[in-house]
Amino acid sequence: MIVARLEGTDFELTCDTPQGPLQVFFPAQWPGDPLPIFPLYLTRVDSNGEKPGSFVAVQRDPQRPGTGRAVGQLGSKGQPDAAGALEIGYGMNPSAWGQGLATEAVRALVAWLHARPDVQTVTAQTALHNRASERVLEKLGFVRTGTGWDEEDGELTQWAYQP
Repeated sequence: MIVARLEGTDFELTCDTPQGPLQVFFPAQWPGDPLPIFPLYLTRVDSNGEKPGSFVAVQRDPQRPGTGRAVGQLGSKGQPDAAGALEIGYGMNPSAWGQGLATEAVRALVAWLHARPDVQTVTAQTALHNRASERVLEKLGFVRTGTGWDEEDGELTQWAYQP
């Protein structure tokens, strides 16, 4: 998937899902901001060619069963720290904004992470100007825990979620 995106713009792949194979269309805007770090992702794939903890958000096409469209990317950043805290990141294609898809995807990611015995707390960071991302976390029960700084995004709000 990473290689295909680096080699072109729009493409389709058959992806394995828990419900079986799914033909997924990847538009040119996917994955958005993370694209520049895709070459680094290639150095972190496992023996199956997958980047552990990284997922593609897909909106299934109700008119064409077995097909869908990539609308975002999300996942964990590394491994949990000694206290069991693990940071997540997520982003959606602009065409998917305002539809509740980020909330649905992050909810599924948080549930999957909390099923792991080594994860006690899920953390995230949002740029101060990104109210939509803040709302996703608020709806899911994350609480503000502080502030941080990022060269690209500037001042950040730090978040944490514990079930």
